Amino acid sequence: MTFRKGTNVPHSAKTDAIRSTPSQGRVLDAFDRKILAALTVDAGISYAELGQKVGLSAPAAHERVKKLRASGCVYRTVALLDGPAIGKPLLAFIHVDTAGWGATKELMSIADLPEVEEIHSVTGDTSMLIKVRCASSRALEALLARLYAAPGVTSTRSYITLSTYLERPAQAGITDFEGENPAEPV
Repeated sequence: MTFRKGTNVPHSAKTDAIRSTPSQGRVLDAFDRKILAALTVDAGISYAELGQKVGLSAPAAHERVKKLRASGCVYRTVALLDGPAIGKPLLAFIHVDTAGWGATKELMSIADLPEVEEIHSVTGDTSMLIKVRCASSRALEALLARLYAAPGVTSTRSYITLSTYLERPAQAGITDFEGENPAEPV
């Protein structure tokens, strides 16, 4: 077994494919944070419009986005889909308890299932936390059966979402394009 450089976290091509750790070397300035905030709202924005929103020229905005990508701050661009609109109205979070290390090859194979949106190794009273979207309770039941079939899985606890009040990607820390910080008094 190999480990990630400088850690005791197991390293494998499969877990790297799920989510690699971005570089910690880049220091973000106010322009970078404004650019990241704008991209989380609309990643398809033109560089001219992006530059206008953050106070830079289009070429300067483009160059900064290239550097943010190279540093790992922006690691992919995706379309966010509406679960109910694509036939997956059931959102659930599953706590998975395991005997031993949770991120086994067999358990991590569930990452290939289209219902699985996120897999996290967590602290607390469970080993893994998995976010899934399914077409129905029967689809969730089938997913749970696959989880139980993985060697080492001892139990699960499922939490079905009734309502979602906020769901968004990681935020860069800027709330608007004027640079106001909500933690500072107005």
